[in-house]
Amino acid sequence: MAAETNGADRTVFSKIIAGELPGRFVYQDDSVVAFLTIAPLTKGHVLVVPREQVDHWESIDDALWQHLNDVARKLGRAVKAAFDAPRAGLIVAGFEIPHVHLHVFPAYGLTDFDFARVDQNPSAESLDEAQTRIVEALAGQ
Repeated sequence: MAAETNGADRTVFSKIIAGELPGRFVYQDDSVVAFLTIAPLTKGHVLVVPREQVDHWESIDDALWQHLNDVARKLGRAVKAAFDAPRAGLIVAGFEIPHVHLHVFPAYGLTDFDFARVDQNPSAESLDEAQTRIVEALAGQ
């Protein structure tokens, strides 16, 4: 388990999880949350994030890592169904924010895995619609 961080060391994800910054959540439990990214690779791109702030995925507690992946798989099925995608993409990158997070998104081809192609300005309506579609797909599982 990671040590507690002071307010100055808290990531943007910790602030979203705490409700200090807005987030479009699609899943929450006691140890993991998932919310839409504001720079999606494809519409429906979510981040699966542990509530515990850990920087490196290989340092995370084994049980939490397993649960994080179980949630990502569940969300992968949901985004695939919600957006009629042939695949669900999964990426662990970790360079942009020092807080473990799994990128889960509808994937239609290999170009969908290219972070140089993210949508830097998705509309609020597009994000709201994606959130609704994913939540509905999760409810149907």
